[in-house]
Amino acid sequence: MKSTTETLSPTRIKLTIEVPFEEFKPSLDAAYKTIGSQITIPGFRQGKVPAVIVDQRVGRGAVLDEAINAALPGWYNQALQDSNIQPLSQPEIDLAKFEDGEPIEVTAEIDVRPELTLPDISTISVTVADAEISDDDVTEQLTALQERFATFAEVQRPVAEGDFLTIDLSAAQNGEDIAEAQAAGMPYTVGKATMLEGLDEALIGLSAGETKTFSTQLVGGDLAGQDVDVTVTVKDVKEQQLPELDEEFAQTASEFDTIDELKADLTDRVTRGKRMEQANEARDLILDEIVATIEAPLPENLVTEEITNRRQQIEQQLAVAGIPFQQYLDDEEQTVDEFEADLEKRVRDALIAQFVLDQVVADREFGIDDDELSQHIMRRAQQSGEDPNGFIQHIMEHNHVPEMVSEVLRGKALASLVESAKVVDTSGNVIELSKLRADGTFAEDADDEADATV
Repeated sequence: MKSTTETLSPTRIKLTIEVPFEEFKPSLDAAYKTIGSQITIPGFRQGKVPAVIVDQRVGRGAVLDEAINAALPGWYNQALQDSNIQPLSQPEIDLAKFEDGEPIEVTAEIDVRPELTLPDISTISVTVADAEISDDDVTEQLTALQERFATFAEVQRPVAEGDFLTIDLSAAQNGEDIAEAQAAGMPYTVGKATMLEGLDEALIGLSAGETKTFSTQLVGGDLAGQDVDVTVTVKDVKEQQLPELDEEFAQTASEFDTIDELKADLTDRVTRGKRMEQANEARDLILDEIVATIEAPLPENLVTEEITNRRQQIEQQLAVAGIPFQQYLDDEEQTVDEFEADLEKRVRDALIAQFVLDQVVADREFGIDDDELSQHIMRRAQQSGEDPNGFIQHIMEHNHVPEMVSEVLRGKALASLVESAKVVDTSGNVIELSKLRADGTFAEDADDEADATV
């Protein structure tokens, strides 16, 4: 088998595959065996029917069709591998020449990544926010830690902001209860995550056992966006009691003996987190700068497919949230045409960014080892909040491993681009992201830089 390619456009090629009939014979033999096992001929065991008898019963043409359909995927994949082609679309395959006993010719038209001319990355300079640490940042972390060890005491007073309640909810429209909008014994924190517009206002000032009815709109279900009357009953009121910020708390909540040591550790954690935020901002800004300089042809079929997928995702998310599409447009202060134009631009920019990174991967011959892939999969599992074993099983069953590999390689490509650009903070300080480790610390010497990542 041999294959050749012909460029039809900057984003589309024609792949021609030529196969001598001799190489087709194993597939033909397998087809005879398959069809022979499906027919019953007196005097022959099933699966042992001679080829001449199969030809008499079903015809040579049926066997050829069975064989070619089985062989085509293997030929196509082998040709892609031999030609080092990474298709962006399903192929349009045509059996150009197929005569019994003659060489076979197959053509496949496929979309491919265009060749891009990248700008001189060393000329790109971006400015990111300062990694400033305020007292409020550390206080926020301390408060979150206190809340993890908080206790709750029932109080005999009206509801106030921040209280933890048990409530009953009942929604009605035109005096009739809405079956799917009833809830009893539901926990609720005032001011933390408003479920319904007006709920917090109705609750504040009530005491345990008291009820109040207010008008609002449901955010989900068949009546989403319609006016309803909601009756809320307070079952009990609990007040959060935070532990004192003292040595005892430090020893209970951490590995440190004093509150000062705990604060110092939290300050270090916040600092490292700010550095990672700077790195993320730099990545986005640098990639945006590169994309803005590139005018690349894109496979229109791929653009259309991606626009459709993204719009469906948005519509599904809105449906789950109970938000009509027109309301979403109103909130975003967009018309339908503006939404469509913005969506298309974001899709095109995202595709160019992907092509840029893929080209850098190919040009610089980045590779990946098993440890890098395993670490990336574990990080993705943590980010998703899923059980790592379940996450790994899912990506294996649905063949998402190539996707994971691409993410790692594109990450390496982006890191190399960021290292070549100039990054400063708003105070004018140059940030050497090439020395930034994954934990937010900076490598101090050449040996450490081998472990650094942006």
